[in-house]
Amino acid sequence: MPIYEYRCKACGDTFEVIQKFGDAPLRECRRCPGELEKLLSRAAFVLRGGGWYSDGYSRSKGSSDGDKKDKKDGAGDARAD
Repeated sequence: MPIYEYRCKACGDTFEVIQKFGDAPLRECRRCPGELEKLLSRAAFVLRGGGWYSDGYSRSKGSSDGDKKDKKDGAGDARAD
């Protein structure tokens, strides 16, 4: 479940709440009867494991298997004879 962050417009209290996607947004502050606003926060995004980086993006340019084949066959040769 996602964590949402709210701030009270009256007292300035800021807090986080775990809610389901389908839950209605909170309207009233827990400390005072003030109105709440939902804040936009940066998401925590972490890439772990082998994944996309080790499978294709970590190689230097021109080192993929397709490039090796083209060089071997002479198809990648730009010279005109």
